[in-house]
Amino acid sequence: MFVILCRMFQFIFNFVARLLPWRKAIPVEGPGSTEKIPELLGEQKVKRPLLVTDQGLVRAGIAGRVIEVLDKAAIPCVVFSDVEPNPSVNTVNAIQRMYFSEGCDGFIALGGGSSMDAAKGAAARVVRPRKSINQLSGLFKVLKRLPPFIAIPTTAGTGSETTVAALITDTETHHKHAILDLCLIPRYAILDPELTRGLPQSITAATGMDALTHAVEAYLCWTYNTRESIRFALDAVTMIFSNLEKAYADGNDIAARQAMLFASYRAGFAFTRSSVGNIHAIAHAMGGLYNTPHGLANAVILPKVLEDYGKKVHAKLARLAEAAGLVSGTDTKTAAEKARVFIDTIYAMNGRMGIPKGFDCIRSEDIPQMIKWAGKESNPLYPVPLIYNKERFRRVIESLRLSGK
Repeated sequence: MFVILCRMFQFIFNFVARLLPWRKAIPVEGPGSTEKIPELLGEQKVKRPLLVTDQGLVRAGIAGRVIEVLDKAAIPCVVFSDVEPNPSVNTVNAIQRMYFSEGCDGFIALGGGSSMDAAKGAAARVVRPRKSINQLSGLFKVLKRLPPFIAIPTTAGTGSETTVAALITDTETHHKHAILDLCLIPRYAILDPELTRGLPQSITAATGMDALTHAVEAYLCWTYNTRESIRFALDAVTMIFSNLEKAYADGNDIAARQAMLFASYRAGFAFTRSSVGNIHAIAHAMGGLYNTPHGLANAVILPKVLEDYGKKVHAKLARLAEAAGLVSGTDTKTAAEKARVFIDTIYAMNGRMGIPKGFDCIRSEDIPQMIKWAGKESNPLYPVPLIYNKERFRRVIESLRLSGK
């Protein structure tokens, strides 16, 4: 009965979703595209933007490059540079207070998913100042146009530059709040590969696998998909398999870096329209409890869940294997065999890029909480190939443990 109720919800939501005003962040791409920020701010009549970033990008000089572009255009910029991995409610509230106290009139989010999520959360609180993050958590709780918003990813993975989501962690409960609203989609996404040049290999790997997870989960959804989201998911998978390890091996490979940024953008749009699934639900629980980087969690969980789905996904994984060039369309292998090639290739890629097969941080006493959070996030919203009950979640989570904690 539970599965039937979930599928009924997803069927109805699919109908409603097709009536909503979906849009994509407008991509501004290519080496040096950061130089176009003043022009984009001018179009939106922004005179005093708030730049939201993190200390790592300040130390690396990347934030300084953006500030220099603004200085040359005589645009005063206020900077918040204390975003942490898995941004907290306290950080979001601090950004909102700075926005008001400094008289800002727009946002520039520079960094990975953490900076963009924090800026989105703060922007939501700017237009809904009487609502807390907890009150804004869930579907369509903002419902008000945000201030002008430009997203500049410095990693190729989260896709947050074009998504409806902001994930904010409550430091007291360790729960990740997901704010989901069409108004959270940034106006512009600047995809400048120069800002990702020389990114550490570990971050390149984890964020690239994050993008792959987005594309795969979007493609596997049984409903919500559109022709465009399916095409974007397929394109992203193809580009990631062709370029991720090139970018990992050579941080200065601008062509590979650009391809990965565009793949991340396309995967971000695909899952924004089609949704993610059980992989993300478990990854979010891990991020909340252990502060596990989201891309790393997805990278490890992805092949485990694909294996667990079994024959429910064989046909679709076979098509992804063909699109990625892992097998030929004329290959005599069965769908199950092609799916196995796809999963094994993910395991192999993870191994070559130093991504572990599991985690030693998962404690047995935490598993019930992980199951509760993952189940609440997934069901009934996510149109996954196989709806997980508590025991299914437990089995997969147990398979992720590397020790007997």
